[in-house]
Amino acid sequence: MERKHFLKSLLLGAASTPVLLSACSKETVSPTSGTSSGSGTTTGGTSSGSGSCTVAPTETEGPFPTKTPASYLRSDITDGKIGYGLTINITVSNSNASCAALAGALVDIWHCDAEGNYSEYGGTGMQATNYQSVHFLRGRQVTDANGKVTFKSIFPGWYSGRATHIHVHVYSATGTSLKVTQIAFPEGTGTAVAAVNGYAKGLSGYTANAQDNVFSDGVALELATVTGSTSAGFELTWALSVPA
Repeated sequence: MERKHFLKSLLLGAASTPVLLSACSKETVSPTSGTSSGSGTTTGGTSSGSGSCTVAPTETEGPFPTKTPASYLRSDITDGKIGYGLTINITVSNSNASCAALAGALVDIWHCDAEGNYSEYGGTGMQATNYQSVHFLRGRQVTDANGKVTFKSIFPGWYSGRATHIHVHVYSATGTSLKVTQIAFPEGTGTAVAAVNGYAKGLSGYTANAQDNVFSDGVALELATVTGSTSAGFELTWALSVPA
């Protein structure tokens, strides 16, 4: 289920659009402070991937992977970025062991800020805003006995050509790569994506999961459950299985 053909379209839509936050096309910033603000809309979503022993799909790691992931062992990855608060809960199981919890695995995540920008990159045609010297919205955690890691972050913004998403790279305890994939968000009326409404840039021009070159072939195993509100913050829950 490899999907590496999306890079071309991402290149077409990488220009960042400055907004009152900080950029979600390839770096970070958002409208509140790693917590919340705005209306109290309650949202939710479902995930058919949770609890499944089916191996998560492999997706592209680029074009903005963390350059030195081992340096960012931390649960709070906000680094001062402003946006609606998002708690990210990821549970990893071993598909080679009857879907038993995978303890001691290394889980790296990274995503764009409220304006669609990524840290560690920028100053080029793919991302005009230069964030090469900062490392916001990137981090690593080690799974506990239940195979779980939790990160404190902000709700991702979006950039041209991509739906709202979070990148995930799972390694074994010894550093062997087990899975590179991405988390998709439920969309439509009543969802967190609708409540956040693209932050200051809105959702005009937004690419939905069904049209996204990474998710368009199906998001059943990548779709998270997202609950909460803009006033109280959001909580994302997602489970994946990897061959360890």
